[in-house]
Amino acid sequence: MKVSDKTVLVCDCEHTMSIDADGLAAALGVDVPVVHTQLCRRQLDAFSDALQSGGPLLIGCTQEAPIFAETAAESEQAETSLTFTNIRERAGWSADKTRPTAKIAALIAEAALDITPAGSVTMTSEGSILVLGQGDSAIAAARRLSETLDVRVVLEGNKDVAPPAVTEMLIYRGEVKDARGHLGKFEVDVADLAAARPSARDSLEFDVGQNTTLGADLILDLRDADPLFTAHEKRDGYVKPDTGNPLQVEIALGDLAQMVGDFEKPLYITYKSERCAHSRSELIGCTRCLDLCPAGAITPSGDGVSFDPHICAGCGNCAAACPTEAAIYALPGGDAMFQRLRTLLGTFHNAGGENVVLFIHDTRHGDEMIETMARHYQGLPANVLPFAVNEVSQIGFEFLLAAAAYGAVKIDVLTPARPSDDLAGLAAQVAYASSALSGLGYAADRVEIIDEADPEALCQRLYDEQSIAANPPATFAALGQKRDLMGLALTHLHENAPAPKDVVALPDGAPVGTIEVNDAGCTMCLACVSACPAGALGDNPDSPMLRFNEAACVQCGLCKVTCPEKVISLTPRINFAALARDWVVVKEEEPFLCVSCGKPFAVKATIDRMMEKLSDHSMFADDPDALDRLKMCEDCRVVNMFDDKQPMSAGSRPQIRTTEEEIRRRDAGENMDED
Repeated sequence: MKVSDKTVLVCDCEHTMSIDADGLAAALGVDVPVVHTQLCRRQLDAFSDALQSGGPLLIGCTQEAPIFAETAAESEQAETSLTFTNIRERAGWSADKTRPTAKIAALIAEAALDITPAGSVTMTSEGSILVLGQGDSAIAAARRLSETLDVRVVLEGNKDVAPPAVTEMLIYRGEVKDARGHLGKFEVDVADLAAARPSARDSLEFDVGQNTTLGADLILDLRDADPLFTAHEKRDGYVKPDTGNPLQVEIALGDLAQMVGDFEKPLYITYKSERCAHSRSELIGCTRCLDLCPAGAITPSGDGVSFDPHICAGCGNCAAACPTEAAIYALPGGDAMFQRLRTLLGTFHNAGGENVVLFIHDTRHGDEMIETMARHYQGLPANVLPFAVNEVSQIGFEFLLAAAAYGAVKIDVLTPARPSDDLAGLAAQVAYASSALSGLGYAADRVEIIDEADPEALCQRLYDEQSIAANPPATFAALGQKRDLMGLALTHLHENAPAPKDVVALPDGAPVGTIEVNDAGCTMCLACVSACPAGALGDNPDSPMLRFNEAACVQCGLCKVTCPEKVISLTPRINFAALARDWVVVKEEEPFLCVSCGKPFAVKATIDRMMEKLSDHSMFADDPDALDRLKMCEDCRVVNMFDDKQPMSAGSRPQIRTTEEEIRRRDAGENMDED
């Protein structure tokens, strides 16, 4: 059968699961497929025949993917695109036999989508490594690595170390202060770095030290000290094993010995600086990504921030929290996540599936838990649709709302057993979504984070979950920016809410809301308008006016920190009426007319505040006319200054007389002093 443009091959894995060919065809709207029983072995010819079509193939099996890939490579169709989806552990091997066809159809439809792969960055290691540690253990580790790498050792402390019989690496003593960089480009600051003397006999001796910076492609940190990097386990090329665990040290040595050459890593984040709401004119507004990045890959840079793709570990906290979509998660890129979500839930509902639970998990811990539950316990319930992502922390507020709008009665997010990332960002996104849903009368626990490492307990929890009333699933296309999708989801949820409200309060930090302006203190300077990165604040070129568009506000706070009068505050909320309307007038005044020519040139509140603040100033207190000039337009102010008193005046100039004129008047007997 063909789904989208892919030929799909399915197999019931030697009758260990039930696949209804007719039901599957009806659910997907395709021809009735052939259900194989051993596609990877005695029916492998069927796969070879499908290869001859030359089109892309989707195989409903991941366990035997190497066999299919090898067969394709040996055929004349080696360039054929192969993709795989696991319908066995995720659907077929389940104690719940009520709706397997709808679930299998949904998984196939999702896998058949064409997802644009993420870009990548390259890091190059030429094999230089710094070994940091104390005593003989560091020397022993360095000696092992010197067989394949260019090693330098920095010893801390005053432990006596026997000089090596053969100098296989450079040995120093010093105190490690700081480090920065990434695989292929590390820099380590060392205080009092001193080289070992070659003349040492019973223990190493060192020259006079100096502060310096050492560069290396790799770092092995065996010190009894804190790691040199936050989230150090995600810093490629930096390895800090538990020195009390010999197995960890052995694994570290084995891994590092192989780290020579070019290494590719995904480009997790794409960044558009023109959308960033970090700062304006050195005033700080939004810091969400900076606060949440566990790896230190984000740093301030002018009015925006800078992302280092070599350091980024792909947790996705920044993209999930970014209110302006300046940071976008690119694995996958674009709207692929929402396309997958809409296809998965839509196909399940169209095939007759009900009470669907969306089970969001990562591709490591989550996949392992699903496989273990399928092989040793009851497997996933038929109404639980697994949704694999690179990192669960990439899930944002708008995605959770879209999942609820597309018909998920429950959304469970499985976190890793030992999360290395700070999951505060994910918890905040879940809190925003839960507040929005509960504010509309939906179940308060519709979105939950599950921290469970026991597959049996997780399996039982999923089977024990109570049914929740479902809303009619939405059908809107998964297109546009995240705020567009959020608006569509909220509108659908509001229209079908058990207890709809026009305004729903959200926790602090939510990316939607309004501003409150103290009218009495506002001088209509409009500094907030120029600072707003989202265009939520505006003026009126024809009249003094401050306007606000709540649907565009991202609650970055730049208007608040920019306001010279400090009269702006933020209120996170969802105003469903604001989603459907544009501008509202926050404050409006009559223009102030020039007292000289009558031309409108300012706002009355601004002029009054200037008069109040400057009336006692030394430049104006002794000159009432100078204070009055503040009430004039720019043209009249200049004219008044020169009409009132010429600033360059130096009295009348004497008449110029020539020598000839002096002689003539003297000879005529005229009075020489008259002029």
